Amino acid sequence: MNRRGKKAVYSILTLAITATMVLSGCSTKKAGGESASTDGKNEAPYEVTMAFYGNEQKDMQEVQNEMNKLIQSKINATVKLLPIAVSNWAQQTNLMLASNEKIDLMFTSSLFNYSTQVAKGQLTPLDDLLDKDGEGIKKALDPSQLSASKVDGKIYGVTPVRDLASDYGILMRKDLLDKYHIDAANIKNINDLDAVFQVIKDKEPAIVPLVAKNPGTAPFDAGYITYDPLGGGVGVLPDYDNNMKVVDFYETPKYAEQLSTLRRWYQQGFMLKDAGTSKQDGREMVKAGKAFAYFSNLKPGSEIEASRKSGKEMTVVRLTPAYATTDSITGIMWSIPVNSQNPEKAMKLLNLLYSDKELYNLFTWGIEGKHYVKKSDNVIDYPQGVDIQSLGYNFGTPYLFGNQFLSYTWTTEDPDIWNKMDKFNRGAKKSKALGFSFNVDNVKTEMAAVNNVLSEFRVGLETGTLDPTENLPKFIEKLKAAGSDKIISEKQKQLDEWAKTQK
Repeated sequence: MNRRGKKAVYSILTLAITATMVLSGCSTKKAGGESASTDGKNEAPYEVTMAFYGNEQKDMQEVQNEMNKLIQSKINATVKLLPIAVSNWAQQTNLMLASNEKIDLMFTSSLFNYSTQVAKGQLTPLDDLLDKDGEGIKKALDPSQLSASKVDGKIYGVTPVRDLASDYGILMRKDLLDKYHIDAANIKNINDLDAVFQVIKDKEPAIVPLVAKNPGTAPFDAGYITYDPLGGGVGVLPDYDNNMKVVDFYETPKYAEQLSTLRRWYQQGFMLKDAGTSKQDGREMVKAGKAFAYFSNLKPGSEIEASRKSGKEMTVVRLTPAYATTDSITGIMWSIPVNSQNPEKAMKLLNLLYSDKELYNLFTWGIEGKHYVKKSDNVIDYPQGVDIQSLGYNFGTPYLFGNQFLSYTWTTEDPDIWNKMDKFNRGAKKSKALGFSFNVDNVKTEMAAVNNVLSEFRVGLETGTLDPTENLPKFIEKLKAAGSDKIISEKQKQLDEWAKTQK
C-alpha cells in the first residue's frame, strides 16, 4: 500500500506500489488452506470478470483455464482475468464503471478514488455478502481490518492478507554496489544518495541511477515524509499524530525540501530526461540492465521479492520506521462494482482466494511444472531452463490476489516469511488516526477539481522537471482555487468527530 508510496500505484504502488495493520494485540489470522463451501452447484454457471492492475501474460489463458476447472467444481462459476496496465488504470476503470460495463470483481484503492466511487454509488456494500458467502475472508482477516474500509458504516472493499504496514526505502542493484565498493550501510538518509548516484552516472553512462518504480509516477515518493494521508488528496496528519491537526502537505516545509532534492537530482542527470512524461516501469528497466535503483514501500523480504522479479540481486536501505494507517489497509482492496450481474458469485470467488491454497497459488504463480516446480510441500523454484526473463506467467503482485499467507515460498525466500510478516504488521507504530475513513460526499466537487490540479503539477514537480521555486507557489495557489482548504476543513471536522468515538 501506504503514505503516498503505497499510496501509489499512482505514486504504488508500489503499488509498488505498493500497503496496514492490526490493532494492538489483534494479529492477522492465517487461513489454513481449507476450501470454502461448495454451494452454488445448482445455480446457473456464471463468468466472473476480474479487473486488476498488471500487464497481460503470455500464458494467462492457459492459467485461466486451469483456474476455471477448480472454480467450476467448487462454486459453479468461471473467471475472466482482466489485467490493466497501471498507466491506463484510472482512465479505463472510470470508463468501465461509468458505462455500466460488466465487471464483477475489481481492485480498488484509497489512492484511486475509492471514497469517490462509493459516493457515486459505483460499489456494492459487502456486509451481507460477507456474512453469507465470505466465511474464508472473515477467518483470514481481523474484524478491525475488515472495518477499516467502511464508509458510513458499510464495507465496500476487502483488503488482501499481506503486509498491512509499511516502511520506506530504496532498492539498488547489488552487483553495481559491489563493483564500485559502495557500502549501503553508510546510507542513512536521502542526502547520502547523491554520492552513490554520481558514481553510477560517471562509471555506467548507459544506466540511469534512479527511476520510478511504477510507470507514470514520480521516482521519489512522499512516503519518505512520514504522515498519515487520511484517505488521500490533500489534508494529512504529519508524523501520524500532530495533535490530530490536519494540514495541507503541499504547503509544508518538508514537501518544499523534498522538491528541492528532486530538482537537484534531475539537474545532475540522476534521473531520466523525460522523467515527467515517461511511462517506463522502473522495475522492468532494472530487469533490462538500464537502471540502478528505485524507491519503494517496503516489508519483510522486499529485497528478495524485488530480486526475483528483476532477475538481479537487489540491496535494500530502509529510511523510515514501519507505520500503519487506514490507507495501509485501504490502499489495496477488492470490491464488487454495482455493474456486477451476480455479486453473490463474485463474493464466492473472492472468498476462495482467501481460503483455497491451490487456487491462490495457481492464480499467483501459474501452473506447477511449467511456471514453477516444488522443492517441498511449500517451497518452489523455477523449472529447469526457465528464469524470470523467460517465464510466461508472472504478474509479480502476490500481495494482490487474496490471502498471501497461503502462498508458497521461493527457494530464495525465508521459509518463515509469513510469521515474520505477521510480527511486522503487529509491531508497526500506529497512526493516531488508524481506523478513520474520510467521506468525500460533502466535497466531491472540490475533490475532483483538486485531483485535476494534482495531475497537472505533481509528477512534474516530483520528478524535478518543473522548477519548484517557480511552480510550487502556482501549485498551491491552484489547489486553493480548486477548494483544498474546504477539503482540509471537512477532513478536520470528520476526524474530530471520529476521535470523540474512540476509547
